[in-house]
Amino acid sequence: MGITILAIESSCDETAASICRDGKILSNIIATQKVHEKYGGVVPELASRAHMQHIVPVVDQCLVEAGVVLKDLDAIAFTQAPGLIGALLVGAQFARSVALALGKPLITVHHMQAHVLANLIEEPSPKFPFLCLTVSGGHTQIVLCESPVKLTVIGETIDDAAGEAFDKSAKILGLPYPGGPLIDRYANLGNPKAFIFPEPKIPALDFSFSGLKTAILYFLQEQMKANPHFIEERLNDICASIQHRIITILLNKLKKAAIETGIHEICLAGGVSANSGLRKAFTEAGKKYQWNTYFPSIEFCTDNAAMIAITAYYKYRAGDFAADDATPTAKAGW
Repeated sequence: MGITILAIESSCDETAASICRDGKILSNIIATQKVHEKYGGVVPELASRAHMQHIVPVVDQCLVEAGVVLKDLDAIAFTQAPGLIGALLVGAQFARSVALALGKPLITVHHMQAHVLANLIEEPSPKFPFLCLTVSGGHTQIVLCESPVKLTVIGETIDDAAGEAFDKSAKILGLPYPGGPLIDRYANLGNPKAFIFPEPKIPALDFSFSGLKTAILYFLQEQMKANPHFIEERLNDICASIQHRIITILLNKLKKAAIETGIHEICLAGGVSANSGLRKAFTEAGKKYQWNTYFPSIEFCTDNAAMIAITAYYKYRAGDFAADDATPTAKAGW
């Protein structure tokens, strides 16, 4: 029947489950938590409670959609790190219980590695070695991928991530949470060169976005002194200019990494890779620099269990299993 894996993702505010068989995703179910919207961000305790409510029906639906029963499973996988510890614990405890009850091996998965390997879910997929620009709410990284189980971070943010830059800029503009997608929407209607924001001068392949966020804040404060309606009147142009600078910061570093490594197989991943402006600019950069470019479908960009499942499949083939009492950690290196 092939290697069949049930994967659980519960690192933040998405409760997700997926079935993977021999590297093919048979189902991918996601329950999104709406409870956080009125608080302007994810509330960890509420996230944990929602995971406890969602996880059984989500897994049930996942099995039904895949046409799989528990006895068909060869392994159980879960997100071990990084994430909200309470949320991670719900997925870990569920996965451990199922694995113990079935007498099946357990596989732990690093959430950011899974974002990278989401590029292997669909065809065409990149050839090894490839570079991946991984951009999410809490992480911004350039990853050198030599095989599905040999991934090395060669550049990362030293402070805020790109996703935080989007969301914090949106908050400054008075946009509701989550603000990143709204900036993308308004940016499509504005002039990306209406306002010029600075690009941080960070050595090597690392990133920084805290200075950009501060520059945006000071710029808007000055403009609002002269015209209290400035944001309202120029919202599209402001969003387009913010998005343009974040994207150029990302792609300039990616270009540098491609030159230094000589690699032309280039991928995009992570929740922010769903941003339409970034996807368009990334594709255009690929044509300009003669890269072979790849990015996952939208459903595999944001947090999902399919990316956990595909990563677990390659770990299964490599014999990389976890102890029965494996526990999650809020933060973990590679």
